[in-house]
Amino acid sequence: MPNTKSAIRRVRRVKKQTQVNRIRKSKYKNAIKQMELLLKVKENDKAKKYFSKFQSILMQVAKSGIINKNTASRKISRISKRIYSK
Repeated sequence: MPNTKSAIRRVRRVKKQTQVNRIRKSKYKNAIKQMELLLKVKENDKAKKYFSKFQSILMQVAKSGIINKNTASRKISRISKRIYSK
């Protein structure tokens, strides 16, 4: 249990931040699943349309620190290669 006033406030803040981070992480995971699904069913035109949104979501999540910037870039690069090399 927090004993000081600042520790009590910190607990409240961490609880809120945890919820926000959980939302961002699920947004990230859903974006990856959606893209994988589009690539799996060979819907390249839909995947190309979704790619810019996918890229945006990954960079937003990386910017907020949920995942590393290099991880986001690597995932974007690999997906891009899968879409545009066909």
